[in-house]
Amino acid sequence: MVENQNTEEPKVEEQQPEQVAAESAGGEAVAETKYTGFLGKVDNYFGITKMKSSFKTEMLAGLTTFMAMVYILMVNAGMFENVAGSGLTYGAAYIFTAIGAIIGTLLMAFLAKIPFAQAPGMGLNAFFVFTICGPGLGYSYANALLIVLCSGVLFLILTIVGARKMIVRSVPTAIRMAIPAGIGLFIAFVGLQQAGVVTTDASIVNGKVSSSTIVMLRSFNVLSEKFDGFAAMTAVVALLSLLIIAIFSKLKIKGAVLYGIVGSTILYYIFAGIAYAIGNDAAAAMFQAIRFESPFQAFADFGTQAFGQAFINGFKGIGGDQIFDFIAALVAFAMVDMFDTIGTLMGTCQAAGKESGLLDDSGEVKNIQKALLCDSIATCTGAICGTSTVTTFVESSAGVAEGGRTGFTALVVAVLFAIAMFLSPIASLIPRCATAGALLYVGVLMMGNVTSIDWKDPSAAVPAFLTIAMMSFTYSISYGIAAGFISYTVIKLCTGKVKDISIVTAILTIVFLFTFLFTH
Repeated sequence: MVENQNTEEPKVEEQQPEQVAAESAGGEAVAETKYTGFLGKVDNYFGITKMKSSFKTEMLAGLTTFMAMVYILMVNAGMFENVAGSGLTYGAAYIFTAIGAIIGTLLMAFLAKIPFAQAPGMGLNAFFVFTICGPGLGYSYANALLIVLCSGVLFLILTIVGARKMIVRSVPTAIRMAIPAGIGLFIAFVGLQQAGVVTTDASIVNGKVSSSTIVMLRSFNVLSEKFDGFAAMTAVVALLSLLIIAIFSKLKIKGAVLYGIVGSTILYYIFAGIAYAIGNDAAAAMFQAIRFESPFQAFADFGTQAFGQAFINGFKGIGGDQIFDFIAALVAFAMVDMFDTIGTLMGTCQAAGKESGLLDDSGEVKNIQKALLCDSIATCTGAICGTSTVTTFVESSAGVAEGGRTGFTALVVAVLFAIAMFLSPIASLIPRCATAGALLYVGVLMMGNVTSIDWKDPSAAVPAFLTIAMMSFTYSISYGIAAGFISYTVIKLCTGKVKDISIVTAILTIVFLFTFLFTH
């Protein structure tokens, strides 16, 4: 009897390591990994098998997200060259943009463990360059970095005390359902602009728009004198990219979004080569603009021109009469970043559905507290490195649509950004019209939530509509959410439904009104 007991005990002990290995870093039991050794540990750490994903899917998703957002390296660098008196070179801006993306995305990978990437935010960088450092407020580059750093500290405090999570929970149901659709239209509009499918049809004369519309469809009329063959070609490539993705997705081919980007990139250069051969000036200029330069000078410029400027020169030139503007700008950065991140997380995860595993039983984003903490830290470190607010990118939805479910997707994105620091000319070869197709397709996927909105109830329909419309029409996720909150509160107050307004919702409405009245 004793011998039998002794022989059974080792069997129990042999199972224990497997049970321990089958637990995620958060202590939750996961499905047994099919991988062994190092890959098995990585699988268990990120919960890849638990999320019913695979290394191949996560890597494809990471590559897709990277290709959809790599444009920020070139766009942000080009924008920061316009900061008056900063002395910033394109190379320095390129490097601090990449570093901001790497730090923020690594935090998402290892702290929040969700498939989202971060980088200096579009819109926020324009606000930084053209408003804070522009003729309106006239702050120096270093002053503006100090403002961003302070806003990051504010984010961090709100996150630690749990206020940001309360803010997320305070979002009314109608607005919560509208956010994914609004983001979908927003990123679709971004994609259409990137590709040149949508163009500007207005000029400003004495502060007034001189035409009846502000945007219009690119002309494809080959008989028109205004027809731009090369621009029309890029628009066609973007639309072909969307169709390739749609066809591959319908055929249930894995990697549809990635194949759409790669395929349309190949088509772009084939068409551009033909245009160049027949003497098209725009095509010739495009090929001549391709440069292969050493990135090491860019690192040197980053060290001398950007890193630590918030501390070195951040306090210089700020007088007592500028304190209100300083605080107002800080609040503006805080509100925009907060709701851009909240909106992106909620919208993308809700669009992916509960079956994706990115939402908990109550419909909230898993690990959202940690995700918001990542955003706060990334904003602070980004400001120290020299860039505007680092925020969660809506282009992450392209990777989620491709099947990314864990932090391993974010890790892949961060690694690719690190490589791109040394391969900037190669990264810049991906035309924006190729990634535009991916953004358009993600916009399609994110429209589904509109069916969950009660369109027969004005108190739900109007805030939802304003949320969706304002996101795309004002080019800002946060403005859309602000419009939704304000309209929701006003309608509830005027219809005697005061009890439906939570304290947090009321406070946020007041803050949004303050932001519009004093900072915009």
